[in-house]
Amino acid sequence: MKKLLAKLLAIVLVIALAVPGVGASAKSIKVGKADYTGKTIILHSNDVHGALDGYTYIAGMKSYYESLGAEVILVDCGDFSQGTTYVSISKGKNAVTVMNKAGYDIATLGNHEFDYGWAQLKKNLKKAKFKVVCADVFDANGKTIYDANTVWTTKSGVKIGFFGLETPETQTKVNPGLIQGLKFVQGEEMYKVAQAQVDELKEKSDIIICLAHLGVDDESKAAGNRSIDMVANTTGIDLVLDGHSHTVMTAGDGGESIQSTGTKFAYVGRVIIDDATKAIESHDLIPVTEFTPVSKAVTKTANKVIKKIDTTYGATFAKSEVELNGDKAPGNRTEETNNGDLITDAILWSVSKVDNGITVDKDHIVAITNGGGIRAKIAAGDISMKDINTVLPFGNTVAVVYVKGSELLEALEASTYCTPEAIGGFPQIAGMKITLDTTKEFAQGDQYPESTYYAPKKIQRVTIDEINGKKFKADDVYAVVTNNFCAAGGDTYYVFKNASSQFDTGIVMDEAVVEYIQTVLGGVIGSKYAAPQVRITIK
Repeated sequence: MKKLLAKLLAIVLVIALAVPGVGASAKSIKVGKADYTGKTIILHSNDVHGALDGYTYIAGMKSYYESLGAEVILVDCGDFSQGTTYVSISKGKNAVTVMNKAGYDIATLGNHEFDYGWAQLKKNLKKAKFKVVCADVFDANGKTIYDANTVWTTKSGVKIGFFGLETPETQTKVNPGLIQGLKFVQGEEMYKVAQAQVDELKEKSDIIICLAHLGVDDESKAAGNRSIDMVANTTGIDLVLDGHSHTVMTAGDGGESIQSTGTKFAYVGRVIIDDATKAIESHDLIPVTEFTPVSKAVTKTANKVIKKIDTTYGATFAKSEVELNGDKAPGNRTEETNNGDLITDAILWSVSKVDNGITVDKDHIVAITNGGGIRAKIAAGDISMKDINTVLPFGNTVAVVYVKGSELLEALEASTYCTPEAIGGFPQIAGMKITLDTTKEFAQGDQYPESTYYAPKKIQRVTIDEINGKKFKADDVYAVVTNNFCAAGGDTYYVFKNASSQFDTGIVMDEAVVEYIQTVLGGVIGSKYAAPQVRITIK
């Protein structure tokens, strides 16, 4: 009966688990044998972003393939620490707990692993039962913060060398104050690091796999930090398992040997290795469906975490009559959104409602938050603290920076340099109206220090039409209410890092939004936020 059930499951998986076409880079799963004796299977995930219930599927698949004779290795390519309340409330700790239960063997780091600081990450990963590899992040002594690579020897004697690569964009996608002392190499230097890993591993491995968190976003193209850039500048990597850009692919657009599963367990990646030839036989993606095997033990662990958070943060405190945009593109990273309007109104109000020591007139106070920090939509209906925390999961606080008008203009120009292409730094604003002319090229100047972004050589795309109904003046000093991530120079906001002065209010962003909804909006997000309020005009 067990053999019959196993065969039936195999048939179900083969029939149901077909990958839909995603560009030219995804392929369908081929019909495989029911007997995987003599095979090693690597199952991989990336960008899980707090979808704790998804771990039950990858753990279920592991048990399934083991029952068919395979040796199975579980690996992850980063961004498991942030994305939903279920992991953000614990600052990533809950993700490690469930990954341990699922039986992960190896993982590399994503940029979001650093969201709560290097100290917190170290604390979380001390509890990890899986190996962490990362070759391109160095401490103040020039040593990698975790082992650069590891060699996994299968029971049949196949030696698989794994090394990890973290996106250099972490240095601007994470609050710089939380990662002081760490160096993230990029571009040519990253290629050299990767090649050095290959050269070391080829002496002791049959197969070399890079666990990467680099992605293929156009935003990463200028600095050469994409996985396809790395592959083009190295030799000897058999396969790259990638993350960061949430791409579904079994190959790069140029045929590069790169595979990525999207995000939040839409797919589980599969790599089949033939133990006899000691080579990769095939690799593909398995969609997660209702037919996918599950692990009861992992389900129990995940549900315990989920129930606790739901009980604590799931109570309704307000309602919304409209849906607030949580999309990336088109959305918060490409244009003004109603969600961005609400959040910037809220943080501006949180500072302006009382005398917090702001030294400029109220008509010189504006607000900016980076669109990449808005992580989810708010659906029409009841709203809970969990909903708001899912939108703003980073625990950022409200900060105030003082800049001259010319510096404010530079920040806006730098943060829209690639618009209409998506960028995490895209400004959602309050207290001003601006016009962005995308028919003009961004005049790229010098690269900002310790950043993957560039200063504008001149301002030619953005104009500030008004500040609180008054004429913008380049020499006036303005107070910009923002988040502590941007205030520290995160994303494209290097100019804020060098502001003449700044202070942190200590007000947590999601709490500011909650109080604004309760106090100013009377507990109802209504028609005022049904659509963007035309603060940003894009030509």
